[in-house]
Parts: sequence; structure tokens; C-alpha cells
Amino acid sequence: MTSTDTPMVDFPVRRPGESFPPAAYAGYRERPGLVRTTLATGQPVWLVSRHEDVRAVLTDRRISANPENEGFPKVGRTGGVPTQNEIPGWFVGLDPPEHDRFRKALIPEFSVRRIRAWQPLIQRTVDECVEALLAKDGRADLVEDFALAVPSLVISAMLGVPGDDRPFFEAKTKILVNLQRSTEEERADAVRQLLRYITRLIGIKQKWPGDDLITRILATGAITPQEMSGVVMLLLIAGHETTANNISLGVVTLLANPRWIGDERVVEELVRYHSVADLVAMRTAVEDVEIGGRLIRAGEGLIPLIAAANHDTNAFACPHEFKPDRPARNHVAFGFGVHQCLGQNLVRAEMAAVYKTLFERVPTLRIDAPLEELPFKYDGTLFGLHALPVRWQPSSTPGRGGQG
Repeated sequence: MTSTDTPMVDFPVRRPGESFPPAAYAGYRERPGLVRTTLATGQPVWLVSRHEDVRAVLTDRRISANPENEGFPKVGRTGGVPTQNEIPGWFVGLDPPEHDRFRKALIPEFSVRRIRAWQPLIQRTVDECVEALLAKDGRADLVEDFALAVPSLVISAMLGVPGDDRPFFEAKTKILVNLQRSTEEERADAVRQLLRYITRLIGIKQKWPGDDLITRILATGAITPQEMSGVVMLLLIAGHETTANNISLGVVTLLANPRWIGDERVVEELVRYHSVADLVAMRTAVEDVEIGGRLIRAGEGLIPLIAAANHDTNAFACPHEFKPDRPARNHVAFGFGVHQCLGQNLVRAEMAAVYKTLFERVPTLRIDAPLEELPFKYDGTLFGLHALPVRWQPSSTPGRGGQG
């Protein structure tokens, strides 16, 4: 079957007050083949909603992640993938073999072994962020005052950003990822300032190498200094917002399901359950290919719906239930195939350290607003919270101990 005999559906806009993933996803999965929709730009695209089909799209070499190819989905100003002309080194928009060059150089820096070596740094950072949160004396915005800070401070230390520069680094990154509190002009200015800073930092690392990610990657010779600027921006932005979203959503979920607090299995289930990178994996066919019984023509765009795949009843029993003890580990929250999230081990380590430390240090933590009034993100490609008001009893907060 082809696109000519496929009925069109409305694009699954996320709306305040509605559940996530959108209820429409289940209806898409029940239809034969794939479904077709039209983006706000007027561009027709395929929506891929079944777990099996999403994995097929993400692994087929006839389907491209390069935004320069014909038919690549353009979902608006908040969801674009930069081209190499715009930001050299933004390698998620490349296909093999060009993509492989970047990934081969970066994989050792995000291996389980390397992240284990970074664990003391991660824990110190989380401890410091919890201390800063407790200084708020009983009330805070967990997103602004905690969740955004953890990944920013961790990655800046991994990159070798001097301690005195980290407040600048963190402030500019917050502007980039906070669509509700910053304007398009402010975000563009933050990109310019960060790229200038990163370019200078790379120059410093070339002259005075250190024990950091930038120095080690440059030493491989696989990535040019100009490309390294784009790589650093990608690591900063991609890892920052997704981790912050997972942290804040996870706190909401664990407070609603307190029996799972302290269980090490919660991290994997939380990333599946929330699937924050739902609309990230844009693709376009560069050859004719059949997916889910539908013929996708070269030049037609596809959007694999990550949250739909992770809530597919054919892949997960009772997927809308939060069940950390479920045996299934085949979720696609970190993508699948050659573009699978490079920093997934770092995300897991940060989330595990956050939940262990936060709930031990702040046992009376509570959400300070009705759940239905929380400002969930409906305006970008990533799902999460713009803010999470919380409260706790300062007098009952235990002193620091045992962390490190």
C-alpha cells in the first residue's frame, strides 16, 4: 500500500490537561500499516507508532537522519536539526559512514567503564546541588533550582570547563533549553556566546592539554577543532535538557509511587515510561522502502514516535503502568541503531545518583501544586516540565552523610 490510499490524521499536538503520551497514539497503532499527517508547515509525513516499526525505521540504511535530504520533517523553530554548514560537528544529522567517524571517537568517553570513573564527580555534583536546594529553606522550583543544574555542572566538568566559568556555562545553557522563559533572540544570543566560549576553550586545550573529554577527543585526530565546537554544543544541549526532564518527571512519578523510592530499577522504567525524546528522531527515506506494510517513497519524511513505541502493548505488558520490576528492557527511549543516544550511560548514572541522594536528604519532599496545574512542556520536541514547585520541612532534613 502507498501514501495515496492512506487516510490522513491530525498531527498529535500535546495539549495542557491531556495525558502523555497522547491518546491518539494507541489509535495509530491499531490501524494497519502507518498513518499519514501534515505538519504545520504543510509538509505531509508518515507517523510511525508501533515498537517493531520504530526499530525498523531507526535501523534501515535507506532511511536518513540528515536534514539536508529531501523530505526531512520540519516541525518548526524548536525542533530543527542543524546542518553541517550551520554547526559543523552536529553529528546526529549525519548518516554512516560520516556519522561513524564521530561516534567511534566519542564512544570510549561514554562507556560504562568511563562513566563509572566519573561517578565520584557525579555524586559530588548531586550533593552540591542538593545543598543548594536545601538553602532555599523549604520551597523551591525543582527544575530551575536543581534538575537543570545537575547535568550542566557534570558535563561542564567532564569537558574541562574551569570552575570559575561554570556559572556562565550553566546560565547560557538554561537560556537555550527553557523555551517558556527565554525568547528566540535570547536563545540565538546564547548559542553565539557559547560557541565563542567553546571555541576559545578548545584553543586553550590545544595549547595546554588536560585530563578532560575535549583534550582526549582532540588527541585522536578524528575530529577537527572546528567540528569539536559543534560536538561540544551537541553534548551540552542534548544531554542537558533530556536529563533535566527525566529528573523532574521522575520525582513526580516516584512521589506518586513511594514504594519504589530506593529501588535501583526505577531509572530504566522511568526513561521508558516518560519517553521524553518523543519527537526527536526525525527521518526521511532516501530510497523506496517498506515499513509496516506501507511503501515509503524516496523523499518522504517519517517521524518515529518514541513514546508510542514505548507504550505499545505488543512490546510491553500494561505499558501505561509504572512497573520498575517489569522484565522488558527493549525500550527505545534512547533511540535504536547507529544513532542510539551516546550519553545514555551518563543519563542513567545521573538519575540514579539524584534519586538516591534527593530522597535520602529530603525525605519530606512534596509537590507544592496540584498535578493538573503543573506546567508540562507542550511546545517542543522534548516532553518534560517547565517548572516543578516543591516544598519540604527544613527541620526534618537530615544532615549530610555517607555520600561520595
